[in-house]
Amino acid sequence: MGKFNDIIQSPTPTLVDFYATWCGPCKMMAPTLEQFKQFYGEKVRVLKIDVDKNPAIADQMKIRGVPTLILFKDGKLLWRESGAFPLNALKEKVGKFL
Repeated sequence: MGKFNDIIQSPTPTLVDFYATWCGPCKMMAPTLEQFKQFYGEKVRVLKIDVDKNPAIADQMKIRGVPTLILFKDGKLLWRESGAFPLNALKEKVGKFL
């Protein structure tokens, strides 16, 4: 969990995708997040966290449903929302923070 806390303290915005391998909407988000990362390049880091393999982090972040996306910068939570989004909606929701 220390490494996770170090990453979200970064001055580079970090979009964390809390997901599960059994989750259908999570699987739909994978290519969208890849396109999002390609679009923004070095402006943002995308981190995927499997809630089943990282229950302590999921609990710390109070993840109750997947997928849940949280954007951090300098340790501050800038945006959080659960659900799957098309690329344009994700850019609209998160792009203003980058």
